[in-house]
Amino acid sequence: MLLSFLLICGNGGAQGVTRTDPFLRQMPTQTSPTLRALPAVPRTAPSTPSSVNLAATPQNATFGNPRSSSSGDQTRIVFDLSPGVTYTLVPSAAGLTLGIQGARVVPMLTASLGSSVSGYRAGSGQVTVNTPFPLSSTAGWQASEATLASGNRVLILDVGSAVTGGASESLRALTRPPSTASVAAPAPLSAAPTPVQPTSTALARSGSLNQLPPGDLVKSSVEAPLAPASSSLDSARPSALTGRVSGQPLGVPLSAPRFSTAPGFTRVVLDLPPGTSYRIEPHALGVRIHLSNIRVRPQNAQDLSPELRSWRLEPTPTGSQLDLVTGLPTTPGSGWRAQVLAPMPGNLQAQLAIDLSPALANLTPLPAAERRLAAVPPSRATSGAALLALSAAVIRPRVVLDPGHGGQDPGAVASVMEKEVTLAVALRVRDLLRPAGVDVVLTRSTDQALDPVKSKDLEARAQLAGSGTQLFVSIHVNALEPQKALRGYGIETWWNPNHPLSDNLASLLQRRLIETTGSFSRGLKSNQPLAVLKNNRVPAALVEIGYTSHPVDGLNLQNNNYLDRVALGIAQGIRNALTSGTGAENALQNAGNSR
Repeated sequence: MLLSFLLICGNGGAQGVTRTDPFLRQMPTQTSPTLRALPAVPRTAPSTPSSVNLAATPQNATFGNPRSSSSGDQTRIVFDLSPGVTYTLVPSAAGLTLGIQGARVVPMLTASLGSSVSGYRAGSGQVTVNTPFPLSSTAGWQASEATLASGNRVLILDVGSAVTGGASESLRALTRPPSTASVAAPAPLSAAPTPVQPTSTALARSGSLNQLPPGDLVKSSVEAPLAPASSSLDSARPSALTGRVSGQPLGVPLSAPRFSTAPGFTRVVLDLPPGTSYRIEPHALGVRIHLSNIRVRPQNAQDLSPELRSWRLEPTPTGSQLDLVTGLPTTPGSGWRAQVLAPMPGNLQAQLAIDLSPALANLTPLPAAERRLAAVPPSRATSGAALLALSAAVIRPRVVLDPGHGGQDPGAVASVMEKEVTLAVALRVRDLLRPAGVDVVLTRSTDQALDPVKSKDLEARAQLAGSGTQLFVSIHVNALEPQKALRGYGIETWWNPNHPLSDNLASLLQRRLIETTGSFSRGLKSNQPLAVLKNNRVPAALVEIGYTSHPVDGLNLQNNNYLDRVALGIAQGIRNALTSGTGAENALQNAGNSR
């Protein structure tokens, strides 16, 4: 394909993208690349960067100021190469890093290069192109050089989830192995061989794969997981809403905030001189930091990252303030985290670190008082004979908990293994409900499935909610394909019209889960039949407690405090359902009374 055609690909793929999700960015209008009318470079004359004479390097040579364009989910980035400039190419789980020699790298930080670029950072001798999907030696990117008719060399990078090839033959000597040392991938809860996602032959033959939860349809892979969002903050320590740096004010002005990014995650750092006081105020548009005893110069910037739309630092009548506009609203307990880090050796300034991500949840330990539920009143047997006799036996309400997957079926696998997390949460829910007077039945209490055939396994789980059962709750972990991983985070609850009260149960569970975890709410879902729900005869719901494929949500799922909060939310939702007339026997009683 002609080089000139490829370099003028429009940004039509970014048009019409909504801004409700911070990981779906609408690319600003691009100016047409200056290479529009140039002819294609002959294939017989590839450039050979390794033969460049370093002695020819101009004194003021620079590298950067890229030109970009997008077509669909593929982004092209073009760099001009001054004589004598050399570089290395290092793919990684977070994107592509270029190490530059022979030129000054033009500092730049933006997230608006194209549909397949989640961030661009340049400075200190290197350029990093962040992507919302992992790169390997040959997958997710292509790199090549070309010599234009003017004699200028250019480096051409193509980035996209479907792009393959890696470095061209002439650039392979400049490519380093995929980087994994910068951020280590989290280990699963227990060591296990690489699992193979099982699919049900019976379900496949019947064309009913849509009867599985969405995360079950994602092929599990541990070959190149997204790098987790590293953070030095203590997740078990509450965010510092107010504070003061010790010492006497020095009268020095506040410098501009510093930033760092990782997939799904942005950190903002303020260097606070001694004597500076601060107060953090989360709100619907982001986070505001009120500062006192410090002078500032008005500054602002936009499009820093998908998580940070813009920032503005300005003086106020009472001091100064920094406004951080985030992709989604923040609340006092979610979407952000902040702590003061001690000054570095030889530095008097403390660091106020503010982490931003819509997937950040409440990971602080549960207070002891919240680990106990109020007693659930006994229910009454609802047999036809009992109703006719106007008498009924008092019994403990029965609830079936279904930890998804098990045995040879691991479920979703990335930062955690789904079958382990779902069982860990179900056991916690059981231990909360039983002391409150609920008869809890687990579809499995160990690492095993009910049947090796998936369709039979799902049917057996639903059948455990037999006569006398009031509610059925299935627990799962969600996932998305690597190229879409940053779009999936938070909690959602599914229901089917199998019972008149299933939607009530789902609503109570979702509400309580969001209250206890502070997780992002994906709301209620009911647009596809799920086998474990539609085959049930009692109010039933399926909760997806997070995304193991997301770098921040995956860290949540590894945190025991988060699992405790998930379990408490499910238990509270079940208790609310039992005490508010959502149990199966209430529907039967109402039906009998209406005759």
